[in-house]
Amino acid sequence: MRNSPLFMAALYFLLGCIFTRFAITNVTDTIWNMWTILFAVMATIDFNLALRLILVKFTQKK
Repeated sequence: MRNSPLFMAALYFLLGCIFTRFAITNVTDTIWNMWTILFAVMATIDFNLALRLILVKFTQKK
């Protein structure tokens, strides 16, 4: 059974929020450390995937 694109988009959006929270809490004295940048990149990828899945859902032919 396949999941709908909106369900997958919601999961990716949730993951993006979690990685954003990790990036914010990981900042200690400077933002330019490896873990903060890695979490921010992962959040960006997840938000991008969520947006693309939402667009796919609304552009699908019925």
